[in-house]
Amino acid sequence: MSKAQRAAVDAMLRRGPQGFMPRPVEQMRGDFTALMALFPVPDVRTSGTVLGERPAVLVEPEGEARPGTLLYFHGGSFSLGSPQTAMGLTAGLVARTGFRALSLDYRLAPEHPFPAAIEDCLAAYRSLLDDGVSPESVAFAGDSAGGGLTVTTTLAAKRAGLPMPGAIVAFSPGLDHTRSGASMDTKAGIDPFFTREGMAHTGDWYLGGQDPNQELLAPAVLADLTGFPPLLLQVGTNELLLDDSVRLAERARDAEVDVILDITAGVPHVFQSFIGQLDEADHALDRAALFLTQRLSA
Repeated sequence: MSKAQRAAVDAMLRRGPQGFMPRPVEQMRGDFTALMALFPVPDVRTSGTVLGERPAVLVEPEGEARPGTLLYFHGGSFSLGSPQTAMGLTAGLVARTGFRALSLDYRLAPEHPFPAAIEDCLAAYRSLLDDGVSPESVAFAGDSAGGGLTVTTTLAAKRAGLPMPGAIVAFSPGLDHTRSGASMDTKAGIDPFFTREGMAHTGDWYLGGQDPNQELLAPAVLADLTGFPPLLLQVGTNELLLDDSVRLAERARDAEVDVILDITAGVPHVFQSFIGQLDEADHALDRAALFLTQRLSA
């Protein structure tokens, strides 16, 4: 682990607009797009498509793809971002696994609050199944809000009686809109990116006045994970959202679900994005790729 690299990343994030401080949504979207454009994207082939009546980006390896599909959900606090802002992570997984990925442009809050994003993600999964794709060959993957959507979409699929996907990979997932995890307080000031106030700002957009005390808004504390596929949760110790992953892993354990809780010390939210800048990012993506190839091959 490189202390110099981690210090440089921390300093860079602190120079930016910390914590998604309350600003007009269009300004926040522009700032987020500019930030994510700084991250490198491995060589892949991309093309536009439609999935469940929503735009999506098909991401394929440069060589022949191996059997398997990653359904990717981008981050951005349910209000920002697009498949393009998460392309570094999506392409990183595609390049490492050889699987194709479909990155979904789901609807965003505040224009489309809960449960619009989950509905779009579920419709995308239905579309794959309707096209004859085997559920065992599909993995849900995502970062931040999109990491949360990997879990809530699986819950929605279970409610709908759909077969479970083959695996779930969640990078720094947001899994609790009650914001009751201890790390929301113990990591205050340590997290260079988020603040409780900033998260409440975008969180209120997503909630749209609804009670957060429900399974699809707080799976870390309320979800029944019985029957879930194997789950990989990756998170850093410098995150307000650390305990979202810790508590979900405990729920998965109690539900007899295969779960890997992969915690990296001294790194920030969605540290996997810093490919080539942070050794831990490349190593984490390597571990995620190994998990995916083992699970989808099986």
